[in-house]
Amino acid sequence: MDIPNIYLGIEVGLGFWSLLSFTKNQGYQSQYGVNMATETARAMSQKEMDIQLMLAAAVHLGTKNCNFQMERYVFKRRSDGIYIINLGKTWEKLQLAARIIVAIENPQDIIVQSARPYGQRAVLKFAQYIGAHPIAGRHTPGTFTNQLQTSFSEPRLLILTDPRTDHQPIKEAALGNIPTIAFCDTDSPMRYVDVGIPANNKGKHSIGCLFWLLARMVLQMRGTIRPGHKWDVMVDLFFYREPEEAKEQEGEEAIAAPDYGITDYSASALGPLPGDQWGAQISDAQWAPEMPAGLPVPDVPVPDVPVPDWTSASGVIAPLASDGWDTAVEPPIAGTGVNGVPPPPSGW
Repeated sequence: MDIPNIYLGIEVGLGFWSLLSFTKNQGYQSQYGVNMATETARAMSQKEMDIQLMLAAAVHLGTKNCNFQMERYVFKRRSDGIYIINLGKTWEKLQLAARIIVAIENPQDIIVQSARPYGQRAVLKFAQYIGAHPIAGRHTPGTFTNQLQTSFSEPRLLILTDPRTDHQPIKEAALGNIPTIAFCDTDSPMRYVDVGIPANNKGKHSIGCLFWLLARMVLQMRGTIRPGHKWDVMVDLFFYREPEEAKEQEGEEAIAAPDYGITDYSASALGPLPGDQWGAQISDAQWAPEMPAGLPVPDVPVPDVPVPDWTSASGVIAPLASDGWDTAVEPPIAGTGVNGVPPPPSGW
């Protein structure tokens, strides 16, 4: 066989094999292409909706300062000096944090903490839906290190709102080898933070939106919420509320007393009363005695009541003072009789 014929046979075989592979791939794509494209579009639409929500909540707005460890998450810098955070990386870090949370078997081993007032309500709501343990307010030093405290705990995961404000729990978590997840702004210190989520951690809407997204992602990964479906919990529940706004809303929701339109309560204004009520005052003449008149009253003799003898044994009444209400006169001395005469001997 000539050498050109050999090369020709090899090329024909390779061409046939390529055509066969192409046909199989086309068939696979025609069978599964619609579902794969639909799932990809659904995932992309969910991500786009989350990014639009974060844009509306001003999650992308940083500060005028930028930490060297946060430069990788910065998209650009505005003319006024504000750094813009890349929300695509923020969404990816939220997914990573949700996978870490789902990997912990007991949700009570997760502590969600916020010392900022803007994040306290979001922390409580997040812990309610996830099942974690919330700490809203000031951190008691020694909570993760001092075993003598009543509030001592050893969590498996710590989630914080601001590394600068919550610096004490970060240090204690580092001493106890506790992994830490924190929402980090462009100027936040990244020391001892294991997973930093780049976001605006100074706005009440931003903090509430981030915790809402993280809670929804965790529930989706757990299977509580089906992927691609909306969560029935509104993001407004995670926002911080001013005390004045809360009082005004409570006042509006209070039930007002019914107004019957009656201002004059006199008898003429009220009109005739129903038949089951007294129309006028009852006179004394209407109250007739129950005993019929004309019956004789029985004459029962009243027995004499014996009058007690208040005199002494000697028959002399102890004299009183002039008005009768002052101190009584002293009794006679023992051993003397009446008028100073001694009594006769008794023979004993």
